[in-house]
This record gives sequence, C-alpha cells and structure tokens, in this order.
Amino acid sequence: MEFSGQYLTYEEYRGLGGTLDLMPFNLLELEVRNLVDLRTQNRLINQEIPFKVKICEYHLIEKINSYKEEIDNINNMGSVASENIDGYSISYTSSSHIKEIISSRDTELNDILLTDLYGVIVDNEHIIYNGVKW
Repeated sequence: MEFSGQYLTYEEYRGLGGTLDLMPFNLLELEVRNLVDLRTQNRLINQEIPFKVKICEYHLIEKINSYKEEIDNINNMGSVASENIDGYSISYTSSSHIKEIISSRDTELNDILLTDLYGVIVDNEHIIYNGVKW
C-alpha cells in the first residue's frame, strides 16, 4: 500500500524522534493530514510544506497515538478502572470517562493546530486564515 502526498515523511518523523513503525505512522499521518487540510482549508495541497507544518504533524501524531494507547488500555482492561482487595471494592470505567478523553483530545489537537500553524504563510496568505479579505 502506498501513501502519497505526505506532509511529513517517515524518515523526517524518525529524525524528529518518532518511534512508531511504518504502517501505524502512515495511518496516523493520513489522519493528521486530513485534520491539517481541514483547518487550513486545503491551502497546503500541492505546495512545498513549511517546516512548522511538519513539526505540527509530528506533535499531532504523537498526541493522537497517546490517546489511542490510553483508550486501548481502557478497552483492554475491560470496564474495571480500579480494584481494592482489602475492602473488595471495584470501580468501573464509564462511557462518560471515554467521552471526556475524546473531548480532551479534540481540544488538545485544535490547540496544537492553532499554536503550531500560527504565522505560517503560503502564497502570501496565513494558512489558518478563515476570515474575509477586504
């Protein structure tokens, strides 16, 4: 399977300290690229990708991967959040906890996008500009 049009290549990702294997990286890069394209209104398609965009993708990939691992851990444990043997008490993970994680994820991803892409200009236009030109 070939992944083309990547804003951040696997070699660049590894050079920045990334630890994912190739296929998980490719899948996350595609997900992240879609987020970047959505936020930038596709201003980066067929453009030379600025270094700040590559750094943004790296941060987003790492953050999404950490959330995926957190949710996988919750799912692998089942619904048990904690257990106390002495008083035999079990706490269960609720679906609201997973919803909180997803909400936190969305907020954090948006913050990364806005912070990392602020001031990036392509074709004399800020790539996250969504206003009206006068």
